[in-house]
Amino acid sequence: MASGQTVQQLASTSEFQNLLGHSECMRGLFASLRKAAASDAPVLLLGESGTGKELAAHAIHACSARNTGPFVVINCSAIPPSLAESELFGHERGAFTGAHQQRIGRIETAVAGTLFLDEIGELPIVLQAKLLRFLQDQTIERVGGRHPIHVDARVIAATHVDVQRALSQQRFREDLYYRLAVVVLRLPALRDRPADIRLLTEEFLRRAASVAGRPGLAFSPAAWRSLHAHAWPGNVRELENRVRRAVIMSEGKCLGPADLDLEEVSTQAGPTLKAARESVERELVERALRRHVGKIAPAAAELQVSRPTFYDLMVRLGVQSPRQELPKVTDEISHAKPQSCQAG
Repeated sequence: MASGQTVQQLASTSEFQNLLGHSECMRGLFASLRKAAASDAPVLLLGESGTGKELAAHAIHACSARNTGPFVVINCSAIPPSLAESELFGHERGAFTGAHQQRIGRIETAVAGTLFLDEIGELPIVLQAKLLRFLQDQTIERVGGRHPIHVDARVIAATHVDVQRALSQQRFREDLYYRLAVVVLRLPALRDRPADIRLLTEEFLRRAASVAGRPGLAFSPAAWRSLHAHAWPGNVRELENRVRRAVIMSEGKCLGPADLDLEEVSTQAGPTLKAARESVERELVERALRRHVGKIAPAAAELQVSRPTFYDLMVRLGVQSPRQELPKVTDEISHAKPQSCQAG
């Protein structure tokens, strides 16, 4: 974040096509998505469930030359194996019992647009060969058809499975993998981007409170401790669902850990390894800032980290620059909070 950047400017740089984050890993992802959008090459998105792979795919489409065309989503894990071929490639009339009329497949509907194959790792192995042909020459054949059909569509695929393990177990074709993996992007788990938890939580609270018609909601200090202590196995999707639950189930303006269905973190417990590490990091960052009179570049150089990493540390640790160059996290994504929810 540049020196003197306003809160409004921070908000605009923390969002890219509905993806939110101001951590270094998310800024890197945003840059990679822009580069991928400038090409028509296949993209493979990797990441745990709930990390936002479909949002990333849509971001590529929206920034590409195909953005006026359709964005067709196919969840490969949700299609029954017996219907998968017809669903993807379509069928001709009389191709099988019950095929009373011709049907256009989902792939064909993506002409001039983008085809997003979600959970590609769940696609039956027998259909992977047919998909490979489409990737090679952009042609398909409907079930029961005899003539190839040209389909001009850009392909983006995503999976949460361990691709290397799937390859070794022959559950995923190696030739298909290399066709898809021209550009490979990995979406970080929420536990690997803790600096984004507050930004995401505040935004999800704003959206949910607006839908529910409940302005003025805010999280208590205990809720924030629980949010930061949780491991987030369901990633961003889990965080959004817990915030929505809190807005629906809470009775007062101040939302606590119970509203989020999270355990309360005791403030009386001894310091954890994470807390001890953050304490040391905070002391080093503050000392470097004081030594260099609040100048970010030399302070970052002293700690042998990049400027963006140093900014991330300041945000995550709640360190305020003596020169007032960086707004506190609570200012960056501020919302009106009732007095009872203010941290002491």
